[in-house]
Amino acid sequence: MDFGLVLQTDPPAAQVISLMKRAERNGFSYGWTFDSAVLWQEPFVIYSQILAHTERLIVGPMVTNPGTRTWEVTASTFATLNDMYGNRTVCGIGRGDSAMRVAGRTPNTLARISEAMKVIRALASGEEADLGGTTIRFPWIGEGAELPVWMAAYGPKALKMAGEEADGFILQLADPYLTETMVKAVRYAAAAAGRDPASVKICVAAPAYLTQDDSPAALAHAREQCRWFGGMVGNHVADLVAKYGEHSDLVPEALTEYIKAREGYDYSHHGRADNPDTAFVPDDIVDRFCLIGTAQQHIAKLEELKRLGVDQFALYAMHDAREEVIDGYGTTVIPALS
Repeated sequence: MDFGLVLQTDPPAAQVISLMKRAERNGFSYGWTFDSAVLWQEPFVIYSQILAHTERLIVGPMVTNPGTRTWEVTASTFATLNDMYGNRTVCGIGRGDSAMRVAGRTPNTLARISEAMKVIRALASGEEADLGGTTIRFPWIGEGAELPVWMAAYGPKALKMAGEEADGFILQLADPYLTETMVKAVRYAAAAAGRDPASVKICVAAPAYLTQDDSPAALAHAREQCRWFGGMVGNHVADLVAKYGEHSDLVPEALTEYIKAREGYDYSHHGRADNPDTAFVPDDIVDRFCLIGTAQQHIAKLEELKRLGVDQFALYAMHDAREEVIDGYGTTVIPALS
């Protein structure tokens, strides 16, 4: 199992770079960041510095979207980084929940994501692509260029598209039951499309918080540091409920049930431990969606996810113990799963 570190690009950028260097020293192989131009600093500028100060780390957004940048600019940015540092980027892509909404726009449609994935992957790999009637190709890309495109998804149509078209599937929660259900949907779609299901990489992304013991006080603090995640996932779940209904066979109630008490969401607190809009998230959702507890409890859950076909666990570190969780994973958890 590979491991990734997920950060927001809060200033100072030097701290983001330092944490990514720390992650590589501890055995992490991927460095991911949020991509929301209004809320945080520009990630691609920071990627260049992360790549310059690491040797093996693969970097990319979790996730970018096809609406805030033109596709040829996105492809060119990835291709430039790969040319400079040797194919060490990955394009995570999704609807653009925060990036689009805070700018007053609607998240992208699946059709738009599908088209963008094809164009960005082709251009960044040195191939031709059609930009609405104009065929272009980057003349400066050398042989061997490539860009894997991984798609974030929850709903049935998005899961199907990820299996049919994406190089990887990003699931932003670590609940084993939901992971099994969604991985099966992605792999079924891949097989039905004539693809090798195993060729689609599976990445589970969720907060992880290590505690010294499993005392009630330690677990309560860990839950409060990770409760924001249930609110973030709740934005996507609310969209699914609006589209498919509150009780639909197409979306598991294990995913939708908990948002009944959700009243709203202020993106100025997006992805932060002190988010006041996540009080509706119950403890059991934090426990299911995140990894909290001792190192051995983390290892046990990760072993279960690995058995379900997960290739990478990407660790959100938006809490008060970022260095501790990076070091703890490097010392105990990653060696146990390698």
